Amino acid sequence: MKVEFAPHCSFRIRYHMVFVVKYRKDLISDAILGFLQEVCHGIEKRYYLKFHALGTDEDHLHLLVEARPRYSPSEVMQICKSITAKEIFKRFPEIKKELWGGHFWTEGGHIDTVGDGYGEEKMKEYIRHQGRDASQLQLINF
Repeated sequence: MKVEFAPHCSFRIRYHMVFVVKYRKDLISDAILGFLQEVCHGIEKRYYLKFHALGTDEDHLHLLVEARPRYSPSEVMQICKSITAKEIFKRFPEIKKELWGGHFWTEGGHIDTVGDGYGEEKMKEYIRHQGRDASQLQLINF
């Protein structure tokens, strides 16, 4: 894993995060996944995060993201969940009919660190094999 540099520090911090669609509804289509990739590029520029992979099984989303030490893991998750949900509702307003209450993601989620012992390639392989059927899972490399 490559060491990154920021003002006054160097770091290697990567997280694997999983967000679940509210009510476990199968709403992440190919169009939404492609749009999420665009949204993540915007998040990268604004918050200095770096996305390495996105994967989905229609009712949940896996992200492999690198963050600067200025952000706690919960802040990284909050940034990603809130911005992606708002942007999905803007671009795909018909989804609001499927989800009552105005939330796209469930309140919780999963986050763990990805280090040298369990590197990026192993995590990408794990993300590829998640879900009910590996052929249904889509992975986008950045």
